[in-house]
Amino acid sequence: MKISNILRPEHITAKLKADSKEEIIDELVDLLRGDDRVVDLELVRESVKERENIMSTGVGLGFAIPHSKTNGVNSIIAAFGKKEEPVDFDSLDGKPVNLFFLLVGKENMVGPHIKLLSRISRMMNHEEFRDALRDAKSSDEIYNIFVEEENKYFHLS
Repeated sequence: MKISNILRPEHITAKLKADSKEEIIDELVDLLRGDDRVVDLELVRESVKERENIMSTGVGLGFAIPHSKTNGVNSIIAAFGKKEEPVDFDSLDGKPVNLFFLLVGKENMVGPHIKLLSRISRMMNHEEFRDALRDAKSSDEIYNIFVEEENKYFHLS
């Protein structure tokens, strides 16, 4: 499963407005509103916040991957947002975050969910990729950066 199959340009924002962890999660979840893969948006929101309360998804290098598995979706879905000014996200490295990738999987789709989390993490380890995302001005530009990066490092059909 490709990131480009689960992330759509309409689920991307280059200008997150929120200033706190909870508000950022709300804003990312709201990007999924109206998508036919979402069965219950509030169940998605609740599951992501519950997962975040267990342990921060701020993985370091200015990046966070809030995620959960829930029956609030009927398929894996994603959203992405960035902020100009980083915010505290209780990251593992203690540094603020300005890149946020939301991944929500169906409760019983554990394998694909874990593979996608791993792929996103590996992509985020590339400084040039993070810099390109930070420099991007539009959702289409961000989407294309994800597609190019995934095609460069992962041979997927």
